[in-house]
Amino acid sequence: MTRAMGAALGGMIILAAVAGCGADADNSPEPSPIAGAPPAGRYASIGGLEMYYETHGPETGRPLVLLHGSLSGIEPDFGELIPVLAKDRRVIAVEQQAHGHTADVDRPLRVEQMAADTTALLRQLGVQQADVLGFSTGAAVALDMGLKEPDLVHKLVLVSPMYDPAGMHPGLIEGLAGLQPEMLHGTPFHEYYMAAAPRPDDFGVLVEKNKDLQLNYPKHPASTVESLAAPVLLVVGDSDVVRLDHITEFFRLLGGAVNGDIVGLPKSQLTVLPGTTHIGVTHRPELHSIVPAFLDAPATG
Repeated sequence: MTRAMGAALGGMIILAAVAGCGADADNSPEPSPIAGAPPAGRYASIGGLEMYYETHGPETGRPLVLLHGSLSGIEPDFGELIPVLAKDRRVIAVEQQAHGHTADVDRPLRVEQMAADTTALLRQLGVQQADVLGFSTGAAVALDMGLKEPDLVHKLVLVSPMYDPAGMHPGLIEGLAGLQPEMLHGTPFHEYYMAAAPRPDDFGVLVEKNKDLQLNYPKHPASTVESLAAPVLLVVGDSDVVRLDHITEFFRLLGGAVNGDIVGLPKSQLTVLPGTTHIGVTHRPELHSIVPAFLDAPATG
């Protein structure tokens, strides 16, 4: 397996899932500034997890929550996007358990737990309603939040998502068994972790936990996807790890893939970025206009 393949696999590992819930926000202490961290960064205590998050842009208004991909963090996935999005909207970017500035705790990595942690953080911050953008694993977390917290989630932007592990190209999960931490050395994932993590020596633990997570990826039935209340923008690269036929079926389940001239536009949208791989999708400049346009538009359908 090449380093590029290892990084691509790593970028999908957290797309898996099982259970958990966050702590009661009413019993959590006030978030505290981080010594030596960027000025926008703070910690919040969420059920034994010291969860790192950053706030950017205006202090009021419906926030946009950013959820990074597997083995990654805020800066590698959203460093180019945040300055654009935060020009006129409140942005809350989160780093999940064992990622970036957020140290690991003694429990597995699971999509449902990450969704519960993120929901608990937003409750603690007094957020009543938010838009949520998730990339890769973060898209799985965002989807879980949209399904379980319809009153909290206003709109969803799912970048490189899948609702069923069968949506990945064949062989990716099987190849994951051979992924070793050393294969990711020198990648942006590893460099960011070494610079940001409270315990840099835990990188190997993060990789192993992510391998386990990928094997527990949640499968949402079609009827569950059809029940999603929030409008969704699906974004995928044309050479992503997710199959294009899976994305078009995802779009169909959301009410898309129709003749809009006859029946009207659906409330959800689909963007396929040309010449784009999984690792490159959040760095495409098209997102700088596509995402704000979707978030700012009135819901249709």
